[in-house]
Amino acid sequence: MEIKKQLSKTLKQKPDFSNLGFGKYFTDHMFMMDYSGEKGWHDPRIIPFGYIPIHPASTVFHYGAEIFEGLKAYKTAEGYQMFRPFENAKRMNNSAERLCLPELKEEDFVQAITELINIDYSWIPDVEGASLYIRPFMYGNDESLGVHAVHNATFAVILSPVGSYYAEGLNPVKITIESEDVRTVRGGTGYAKCGGNYAASLRAGQRASEKGFSQVLWLDGVERKYIEEVGSMNVMFKIGGEIVTPKLTGSVLPGITRKSCIEILKDWGYTVHERLLSVDELIESAENGSLEEAWGTGTAAVVSPIGHLSYKGKDHVISGNKIGALTQKLYDELTGIQWGKKPDERGWCLKVKV
Repeated sequence: MEIKKQLSKTLKQKPDFSNLGFGKYFTDHMFMMDYSGEKGWHDPRIIPFGYIPIHPASTVFHYGAEIFEGLKAYKTAEGYQMFRPFENAKRMNNSAERLCLPELKEEDFVQAITELINIDYSWIPDVEGASLYIRPFMYGNDESLGVHAVHNATFAVILSPVGSYYAEGLNPVKITIESEDVRTVRGGTGYAKCGGNYAASLRAGQRASEKGFSQVLWLDGVERKYIEEVGSMNVMFKIGGEIVTPKLTGSVLPGITRKSCIEILKDWGYTVHERLLSVDELIESAENGSLEEAWGTGTAAVVSPIGHLSYKGKDHVISGNKIGALTQKLYDELTGIQWGKKPDERGWCLKVKV
């Protein structure tokens, strides 16, 4: 596709790349493209970063017609590289199908991001542990009230230089198992990356934060029995030398970092079980010592070790509240590939010369 470019006349002062936090700063430009039932996708453009005018009756406000993705760009000696961007494109289309939003060509998704980064390339941090977070998103903007499939939509991409997602960095986090609220159910939107899933998680997350926990560990919405996700990440456990991660049943997001970890672990010779894991089995393994390590996986944090697990008022310490050897090895492998410090033997990274 041919992308029109309107460059900003006034560039922002860049933040201190060694003290970024997460999602606080945004680059000089953004990508936008519109959809209508008559024209399909049209008017792809890169414009100065700014507010988006939108009709008060737009579908996104009243019926939650919105999806998004998250991936990163990493500075290399020759330019930058993105980690598995076509996987994000595929997942976004899966989300679009579930929310009745228009799907995108995968190559257009990647081209939009690439051309935007090429313009704002100087915003990619060159500091250890920092990267450029990429947030593609799509929303319905039919200018009428009434519940129906979306006929008009906008696809956009914004960029943000980021550091560590958690204040703890790579130190183990403390989580609690949520037994009251649920995030989603089978047949719902759990496998889609849409804002409603995250809004539904906020109340439990706020309660957990007030008690000193970083995240909640979700149980399934039907039996309130099986482990699903931890906060906004997938979760994995090393139990008795083998890896157990919740099965993708339709209520769990199919994480790209999760998929990558499974492939790496299998290459290393580990047995990986994608299955239903009950909270009772998990707590029993914590109590009898067979739960050796636990960690969350996601684009923002990559790998986040879990050091404390709380359930029904009782705390269980995992791996001595230290990052486990396998968790550290996984983090080192993934970030090594992402930052170009380790060979990309699986062809996961899209390398872009600038």
